[in-house]
Amino acid sequence: MADGPWLTNILVKIRDIELSEFPLLLAPMEDVSDPPFRAVCKAGGADLMYTEFISSEGLIRDAVKSRKKLDIFDMERPIGIQIFGSDIESMREATIIATEVNPDLIDINYGCPVKNVACRGAGAGILKDIPKMVSMTSAIIKATNLPVTVKTRLGWDDSTKNVTEVAERLQDIGIEALTIHGRTRVQMYKGEADWTLIGEIKNNSRIKIPVFGNGDVDTPEKALEMKNLYGIDGIMVGRAAIGYPWIFREIKHFLATGEHLDPPTIDERIAVCLQHLTESIKWKGERLGILEMRRHYHPYFKGLPYFKTYRDKLVHAETSEDVLALIEEVREVYTGGELVVV
Repeated sequence: MADGPWLTNILVKIRDIELSEFPLLLAPMEDVSDPPFRAVCKAGGADLMYTEFISSEGLIRDAVKSRKKLDIFDMERPIGIQIFGSDIESMREATIIATEVNPDLIDINYGCPVKNVACRGAGAGILKDIPKMVSMTSAIIKATNLPVTVKTRLGWDDSTKNVTEVAERLQDIGIEALTIHGRTRVQMYKGEADWTLIGEIKNNSRIKIPVFGNGDVDTPEKALEMKNLYGIDGIMVGRAAIGYPWIFREIKHFLATGEHLDPPTIDERIAVCLQHLTESIKWKGERLGILEMRRHYHPYFKGLPYFKTYRDKLVHAETSEDVLALIEEVREVYTGGELVVV
């Protein structure tokens, strides 16, 4: 990345993992952050990525779906495997299993707000029991030779925003980076993310590990604002990258120059969509690969006028030949972002 007025030239490090001066992380998103999606985000400029979150119980019981999520590839590095669970021994065993596939780090999910996770004491649910969180984290750190990092939230609800205590105690037992989503569990993904506590933790003299912020960063301007206001070490991007892996290069360019890159052309959108489709079929086979791509067509072509007809056809296409034919038709109909044939 080029030097610019908002960059420090000091690399952010997680143990021996060297990132950029202000790294952009791809969030672990269930049913989204699989290898095909990670491939296009890596090409788009993501500095550090994570697998989808993986159930510790699924791993130790050798569940096919959980084991499949352990697939990582050299082109993705550095990459972390994220695990979640409510039982300390299961999390310890899952850590050993995850370590065997040689990721660059292990990340613990203490932030998932979904009911069937959090209300069972996993994900953000463990924010109700900080001593257990500390014990679980300690067991995980002892079970691996890899750096261990954590992703969490501000707290369970507005009356229990205990993330400052969480940050200090987890750093004290050995985690090597912390990502904080600026909402409580009760908020889920509603309302506006509050980065105030994230900034306070980053500027806490006791905190020496990298602190990354997460929540609502969907434009280069927002990334710069969060960096300047709160002094965080980097930003984790989640939903804004779905169908728009260019968000990473756009943020980097804006931070380095103060200028905007041109948005992707229709040809660029199609090229990346096709790359994503190809990787999806390669990883999951034609049937599942096509099924799992269906959620991505609308984001890739968001904003194109009169696209609903093509979106409906794409999500009902059964074969790769049908999908490719439809995408080529999209190419013919749209040029430069403007509708040629209606």
